[in-house]
Amino acid sequence: MLCSSWRRCRRSPEEPRVSAQVSAPLALPPSPASPDSGTKRPGLRALKKMGLTEDEDIQAMLRGSRLLKIRSRTWHKERLYRLQEDGLSVWFQRRIPHAPSQHIFFVQHIEAVREGHQSEGLRRFGGAYAPARCLTIAFKGRRKNLDLAAPTAEEAQRWVRGLAKLRERLDAMSQRERLDHWIWSYLHRADSDQDSKMSFKEIKSLLRMVNVDMNDMYAYRLFKECDHSNNDRLEGAEIEAFLRRLLKRPELEEIFHRYSGEDRVLSASELLEFLEDQGEDSATLACARKLIQTYELNETAKQHELMTLDGFIMYLLSPEGTALNTAHTRVFQDMSQPLAHYFISSSHNTYLTDSQIEGPSSTEAYIRAFAQGCRCVELDCWEGPGGEPIIYHGHTLTTKILFRDVIQVVRDHAFTLSPYPVILSLENHCGLEQQAVMARHLRNILGDMLVTQALDSQNPEELPSPEQLKGRVLVKGKKLPARHEDGRVLSDREDEDEEEEESEEALEAAEQSRRAKQISPELSALAVYCCAARLRTLDPRSGPPQPCKIGSLSERKARKFTRETVALNFQTPGYEMDLNTGRFLINGQCGYVLKPAHLRQRNTTFDPECPGPPRTTLTVQVLTAQQLPKLNAEKPSSIVDPLVRVEIHGVPADCAHKETDYVLNNGFNPCWEQTLQFQLRVPELVLVRFVVEDYDTTSPNDFVGQFTLPLNSLKQGYRHIHLLSKDGASLSPATLFVHICIQNSRGPH
Repeated sequence: MLCSSWRRCRRSPEEPRVSAQVSAPLALPPSPASPDSGTKRPGLRALKKMGLTEDEDIQAMLRGSRLLKIRSRTWHKERLYRLQEDGLSVWFQRRIPHAPSQHIFFVQHIEAVREGHQSEGLRRFGGAYAPARCLTIAFKGRRKNLDLAAPTAEEAQRWVRGLAKLRERLDAMSQRERLDHWIWSYLHRADSDQDSKMSFKEIKSLLRMVNVDMNDMYAYRLFKECDHSNNDRLEGAEIEAFLRRLLKRPELEEIFHRYSGEDRVLSASELLEFLEDQGEDSATLACARKLIQTYELNETAKQHELMTLDGFIMYLLSPEGTALNTAHTRVFQDMSQPLAHYFISSSHNTYLTDSQIEGPSSTEAYIRAFAQGCRCVELDCWEGPGGEPIIYHGHTLTTKILFRDVIQVVRDHAFTLSPYPVILSLENHCGLEQQAVMARHLRNILGDMLVTQALDSQNPEELPSPEQLKGRVLVKGKKLPARHEDGRVLSDREDEDEEEEESEEALEAAEQSRRAKQISPELSALAVYCCAARLRTLDPRSGPPQPCKIGSLSERKARKFTRETVALNFQTPGYEMDLNTGRFLINGQCGYVLKPAHLRQRNTTFDPECPGPPRTTLTVQVLTAQQLPKLNAEKPSSIVDPLVRVEIHGVPADCAHKETDYVLNNGFNPCWEQTLQFQLRVPELVLVRFVVEDYDTTSPNDFVGQFTLPLNSLKQGYRHIHLLSKDGASLSPATLFVHICIQNSRGPH
């Protein structure tokens, strides 16, 4: 059953293709056309479901506030900010009118709300306003912070509290509730005269808004089937009936009926059979009963330990029904091994928020990197005025920030997401005096957080584990070289290869002597476990183990080694960041992922260039998608033509991609039912990236959404994949529905 082919959706000949694909989660519960139901003000329905319509903070946000937006020392402008009735978005005034979508931001895109002068912008430019009146809204992705000052401290607190409540309720929503929220917000927008009644013209507008180009005759037939009052207007229960038809999921109904039989309900034993076919090896009857109690909506069915279609769809749309193994979203790996046994989430040129040539440097870039689980950040340190070291991309037009300010951000933000150690990678271009200043700032600001000596004085060369280093900060930098008894400088490579030619050894020693004159003893002393060393080869067998040495190499040399660029800039979205995010998505997003066993063994025979024959087959059946985002919100007639590409990233022999055909003019509920298969040699290193694009015949396809995860964390069976935007934000309720089968031909490497 697990790898069986998907049976095609059945459709009657007279229906257009879209009708057989009409999909989304559950039938919406009917609600009477009464003031309490929210149908007289559809926009408030969402807030009512959140239980926030009577909340004083939310009421104040709905009325709106005039807040000062602060961008520079002289740019402080009053703007009106108002929560929209959908509870999902905030409208704001702009000096020059823009397209409607440019006048809102979404609550789900907020990374954090900070009180007081807790941003670089407010620390620099907000001194005229009391901290109690100030707040910063930090967004996911590349969007700049919003630094605001309210007229009073109480008004600032209303926004801080109100946004916190909205974010908390949004995070707690089920996928069904998110979809309900989403469709009613569009319904509110499509109701052009705001009379809570929908004409056929308004229904057509709604369909275009939600990314579906439905045949007029079929759309009108659906409309009239729901128009029980026969007045060419849908209202109240008629609107509910139309949405119920629109959001139908025939592919999920077929799966349900395959297991439920003639009585059209799942018993606990029938649900268990489905779970076993899904590849849930640890599933038991008790597990099935627990799922019924968790996801079944009908109380009578729940009492009899039965699951209806609605409960079944609720389960498939829940975190337990997604492609990502929920057990892997927590820290589940052994964190007591040496640091070198882990992949560590690392950032290059962390201080930049944009271009590497002329973009701004900012302490906010470090806060964002830490918020994404980054554990190794880079500090390019240069001589600054007034004896204070600065950080910027040397010999470019990028702006400069103080080294001291960055270290304060490390102290305040490094451990908000992950408790495991942070590595400060110093690219040091300072003279001895300012190096000593750097060392003093590190010690004074970080205090006991800073590792200044080996944890085990008896074995100083033995790397500690992430568990032992919780809450600690490590410095990666150059170390003053040790010396022989005769005073000669000991080369980094002196013990590596005794057969090295004397001339090269002499050159190396001379280089070490030159560098020794440029390294401050104070800064050198802080490089306890992470000593920077020149990397000459990627072969781990080239010499004796040096656990405290971290190889550094230029991008030019990295290209020579890997034949592709390796610098990872957290501020630049794209498939490189998608892969990095996917690699560190698991293990609680703590920034540390245990390497496969063959990469932790010193005497390994593993060769990524010659990994051996395929030993795993991955089969992906791409079935349907739901509620894909509209790429051009200002152009109603613009509907996506989606296709799905599945990419495999791993050792060179495993890297591959395959894609489906495109579906014309349907981003609401496209149906593919196509099978893509991959042969894998080193599954332990494989990342699987699911990408949705808008097909274009004359230009490159446009990106719609993606999701990336390790193969070892990909669950089998029928699964929903919740798509992310280019900058990593949720595209909820957009999903892919797939069937996954993973077959292993022999044991692990």
